[in-house]
Amino acid sequence: MKDNNQKQEFLFDKINYKILLIGIGVIALGFILMSGGGSNDPKVFSEAIFDFRRIRLAPTTVLIGFGITVYAILKNPKKA
Repeated sequence: MKDNNQKQEFLFDKINYKILLIGIGVIALGFILMSGGGSNDPKVFSEAIFDFRRIRLAPTTVLIGFGITVYAILKNPKKA
């Protein structure tokens, strides 16, 4: 019978998980900013789909979120 008193070790430290959750939140915010701008009537064109928020701000926010998550994965707290 094996000794089950060994301490279970996680893949990342606590700070990595916090940074990862922040990155996921930023990605979710970017997708929320991307939503909307459509029209209820498919025959009516809406210019709202091409505003600054959906074309520039939202994709930039998503890319920043991906950068934060990559940083959280690569960060090694034992080194610092």
